[in-house]
Amino acid sequence: MVQPVPETINFPAEEEQILKIWKELDCFQQCLKQSKNKPRYTFYDGPPFATGLPHYGHILAGTIKDIVTRFAHQSGFSVERRFGWDCHGLPVEYEIDKTLDIKGPEDVAKMGIAEYNRHCRSIVMRYSGEWETAITRLGRWIDFENDYKTLYPSFMESVWWVFKQLYDKGLVYRGVKVMPFSTACNTPLSNFEANQNYKDVQDPSVIVTFPLEEDENISLVAWTTTPWTLPSNLAVCVSPEYQYVKIKELSSGNIYIIMEARLVALFKSDTEYNILERFKGIALKGKKYKPLFDYFLKCKETGAFSVLVDNYVKEEEGTGVVHQAPYFGADDFRVCVDYGIIQKDSSPVCPVDASGCFTAEVKDFAGQYVKDADKNIIKYLKDKGRLVHCSTFNHNYPFCWRSDTPLIYKAVPSWFVRVEHMVDKLLGNNDKCYWVPEFVREKRFGNWLKDARDWAISRNRYWGTPIPLWVSEDFEEVVCVGSVAELEDLSGIKIEDLHRESVDHITIPSLGGKGVLRRVSEVFDCWFESGSMPYAQVHYPFENRREFEDSFPADFIAEGIDQTRGWFYTLLVLSTALFGKPPFRNVIVNGLVLASDGQKMSKRKKNYPDPINIVNSYGADALRLYLINSPVVRAENLRFKEDGVRDVLKDVFLPWYNAYRFLIQNVQKLQKEEGIQFLYNENTVEDSHNIMDKWILSFTQSLIHFFKAEMEAYRLYTVVPRLVKFVDMLTNWYVRMNRKRLKGENGTEDCERALETLFAVLFHMCRLMAPFTPFITELMYQNLRHLIDPSSVENKDTCSIHYLMLPQVRESIIDRRIETAVAQMQSVIELGRVIRDRKTLPVKYPLKEVVVIQKDSEALKEIRFLEKYILEELNVRQLTLSTDKDKYGIRLKAEPDHMVLGKRLKGAFKSVAATIKGLQSAQLEEFQKSGSIIVEGHELHEEDLRLMYAFDASTAGSAQYEAHSDFQALVLLDVTPDQSMVDEGVAREVINRIQKLRKKAHLMPSDEITIYYSSQPTGEYLDNVIKNHTDFILGTVKSSLKLYPVPTSAEMIIQEKTQLKGSNLELTLVKGTLDVGALPLGLNCAYVNVKVSVDGKKQDGVILLENPRSDNIVNLIKLKNVIISIFRLQTSKLAIFHEKKELTNETDLMILSGKTVSVTTGTAPVEAIIQSDNLLCKYVNLQLVNAKPQECLKGTVGAILLENPAGDTGLTYPGLLHETARVFGLRSKKLRLCLDDVKAEGITNDSSLKLLNTKTIYVHVLPRTAES
Repeated sequence: MVQPVPETINFPAEEEQILKIWKELDCFQQCLKQSKNKPRYTFYDGPPFATGLPHYGHILAGTIKDIVTRFAHQSGFSVERRFGWDCHGLPVEYEIDKTLDIKGPEDVAKMGIAEYNRHCRSIVMRYSGEWETAITRLGRWIDFENDYKTLYPSFMESVWWVFKQLYDKGLVYRGVKVMPFSTACNTPLSNFEANQNYKDVQDPSVIVTFPLEEDENISLVAWTTTPWTLPSNLAVCVSPEYQYVKIKELSSGNIYIIMEARLVALFKSDTEYNILERFKGIALKGKKYKPLFDYFLKCKETGAFSVLVDNYVKEEEGTGVVHQAPYFGADDFRVCVDYGIIQKDSSPVCPVDASGCFTAEVKDFAGQYVKDADKNIIKYLKDKGRLVHCSTFNHNYPFCWRSDTPLIYKAVPSWFVRVEHMVDKLLGNNDKCYWVPEFVREKRFGNWLKDARDWAISRNRYWGTPIPLWVSEDFEEVVCVGSVAELEDLSGIKIEDLHRESVDHITIPSLGGKGVLRRVSEVFDCWFESGSMPYAQVHYPFENRREFEDSFPADFIAEGIDQTRGWFYTLLVLSTALFGKPPFRNVIVNGLVLASDGQKMSKRKKNYPDPINIVNSYGADALRLYLINSPVVRAENLRFKEDGVRDVLKDVFLPWYNAYRFLIQNVQKLQKEEGIQFLYNENTVEDSHNIMDKWILSFTQSLIHFFKAEMEAYRLYTVVPRLVKFVDMLTNWYVRMNRKRLKGENGTEDCERALETLFAVLFHMCRLMAPFTPFITELMYQNLRHLIDPSSVENKDTCSIHYLMLPQVRESIIDRRIETAVAQMQSVIELGRVIRDRKTLPVKYPLKEVVVIQKDSEALKEIRFLEKYILEELNVRQLTLSTDKDKYGIRLKAEPDHMVLGKRLKGAFKSVAATIKGLQSAQLEEFQKSGSIIVEGHELHEEDLRLMYAFDASTAGSAQYEAHSDFQALVLLDVTPDQSMVDEGVAREVINRIQKLRKKAHLMPSDEITIYYSSQPTGEYLDNVIKNHTDFILGTVKSSLKLYPVPTSAEMIIQEKTQLKGSNLELTLVKGTLDVGALPLGLNCAYVNVKVSVDGKKQDGVILLENPRSDNIVNLIKLKNVIISIFRLQTSKLAIFHEKKELTNETDLMILSGKTVSVTTGTAPVEAIIQSDNLLCKYVNLQLVNAKPQECLKGTVGAILLENPAGDTGLTYPGLLHETARVFGLRSKKLRLCLDDVKAEGITNDSSLKLLNTKTIYVHVLPRTAES
């Protein structure tokens, strides 16, 4: 049974209840079971480390993954969603090193690898419980029980298999390479790891001399920001092409050689030196110089301490002379190898250990950490007379992504996978992948691939997958092991685990007579493991061979843009090397989530709110939608702001929830008051003829069509804004403009059509939004599903919204013409609202006319088609359409923005401002289109000018128009003051106060109340407005309105005193509708005043559009028949007009309640009908007291006209009794008519009916034995 919906909602608390429902129903597993035999959709989840808690980056990527996989399920696919854990590598080891105070390999050796790895294993899943709790709370459905971990032996064995395939293809080699090196973690990093954490730092900047052997009075001068590399200097390098100079420093007399373009590095002015000679850099090639230190003089035998030339030397920084320490710089290494100073297999000149400290070879600084040694080295050089200049230098420098310590570049022996030879294949496979956004494939990732270097995959660490190479001492014999079984066969030892403590001791007999082969000490870089996850997570090829091969490549992956140099790259390298094809078909790349100030989120700085606190405050759905509806989904960065999450609640969820609540309220009202059980059946629902129903249904189907197309293209960044816009269309347009229909004020049948429409739209909306906001959609669906006709349900299990497939597009419902027409209407209304806001004219106050000027005559037809909605929403009396703006004397004029332009143009501003004010309308119209204009040689833009519309008074006439345009339509509002309209606005103010009071008292629309009011002083403006507009007020508030005093017996609900228009207005709401006391004001039923002009005869009268209230609703045909009968007309060919517009069968007559219509035989009335708030006939209201209506009637409140046509007063007391019985279907009953509800003051045959005008008659049904 459908449940009432509370007025307020605590979204986080409701989400907790939904989690309980999901858990009780085991919803995620049920989804997997339901889709088991459907086509497979493959998704890979990149494994995070569980050594820290999830942050916004994880939440964002996880939300994207959840949305896409939920959508795939809803689209009819079976989607396995396994969570993965990255368990090895630096993050774990770094935590252990900190905890156990381990400084280097010696400490691990003392402890033993087995013990060290035991500690690592113990913390691997430290936060796994928190991860599962957080991810579940965020609404992500993923399988934690059937997860994969990189420490599983099955996973590690597949990694071995991957490596052996590469080894057998000749893609693995051992070499020395200068690599980013973390001295804190004692291990080299890959280039993509080194690129993850750059910081602005201040380093020492020194310029030192290298005196030439041929003349020690002449010195080359070289610049460096790493003084600690100078003890390892083996050469200097210059550019062969650039101009160099020999100069004499005037202050010291020293002679230096420097690149001419870089003299600024040494001198502030050209008066500080004399140029002695100019020459190209090539002239310096081969010259010998005096070494800075004597540590590696033996290298002189291979050509060290000489000048080399290479084009990598540039003129942008330094001195144009670059010092070469080949084992601490990649370019240095390359150039020195090219010149034979070092060999790739020679013993490296690398006097720095794994902890970043100098070895004994550098005797003067042995044991010092290199960065700490900088100052001592600088002092040493100064004392030796080799230091020319010393300062500091600010630049961007790489830090270890795990320890947050500066990296150094250092040559290390490593195992490499060849990548450079297959760059073209990588680029080709990348082109086969569909990237969102597209530019990431071409730019960021494509550019990275073009410069791909051989991949160093080994780490000199402990906790990781051991590299399965068994080698002889001289590395001449190598065996690569690809499986556990192979190692068992080769060694004869049973294998239980593959970590170092389990395999390091295992030896393999040499087949070449070299004794035994031992495993190399390195482990795999954890990126190699994550790149192997497509195969390793299913233990391929040892198990699941066919399942994997049938579903590879993956259909979808997603991660942050930083993974273009991480996981995306390693996946592509390995799949290309193994299978020659890409690892995935589709990938969404998200940007980074930054703190609100644009800085990186930092736990230390505490510059961002805790994600769980955000969820507890606003709910997971709000956080999900905020992240997804932001630039971050287009791979741009997002500055996270808590206010943005709050705005999702305010601007999206609350309006959506209120629309849902409004539906349920009125469904229950329909059942309570009309006895109609609402059940929605999409297959049998009747077509609605209401234009707004047709529009929102068409708009919904268009949305479904767009949603499917864009989601299949993985463009979440186009889908979410449309979904959010749809909430606005539903709540701020459809529901608001159809509130009366939805509440049943236009009749039961129309109410049912409107409710069916709103239900259909909300139900479709829930199904579309379910992947994005799984909680609120489930909340609504759990109630809405009780309103679905069971016979229309196709799914076997409909217990959750997430079991349902996406709705199919119903093309037959899509009507582009109606959608375009409504869009035109909305544009006009929004432009009109801007004008009202600008003139501070609340919509409560009616205006005479709105003029719409549009060049497109078809657009004007569409606007005319929806005229009544424009008139209602803008509260204007008349709509005028035109294609000619000149007719209204409209022209554009411009004013300069004094602050913006004055600051920019300075002295030129005065003349430019004068020219701006003189610009012609045609010039400004062109400026509107292009967004720029040249004024006196200055290019001006939208922010520089303020455009305004001006009117030619002689053309515009007496009307006071205000204008606004959206560059398609121009809207004019006549803001001429009019007292009658001001009065109506004040009446609307009274209505507004009453409605706000109802809301404040938490009253439901179906609650029966009586409103008592007092306006003091009596007879003043406000009091008169209320009395003159009672029908208008009653027609809106739908409750009895009575003058003070409030009866003492009344049960008061709420009371409020307020000021309005200089009067004291007091309002009191009491329970019930039958309080004795002041007389009710206004006619109980909807009506129209009628002015008949037929056959040369004019008559006035009133037609009730309903009687009883909400029953016997009159349509156009019935209206004409009633008019013919009452006014005794001889013709049946009538035309009925409201403000010169003829009514049609499509016209909603209830909208005209209280208005005046004219009746002719076909032509529009020549004279405009003067609208009046007063009824043209006398009347009495009826209130049925002690019985229910009969003869299929339902209402208990009605009315009888004491005259009709106006002046025809032939009604007698028997006639009054007869008409009263007819109104309520009580023709077989005896009635007593009274002026109160207790029969104290009865109406008899002697009563004067004329004196009953505007009174309420209480109708009592008497027992059959009673006397009337």
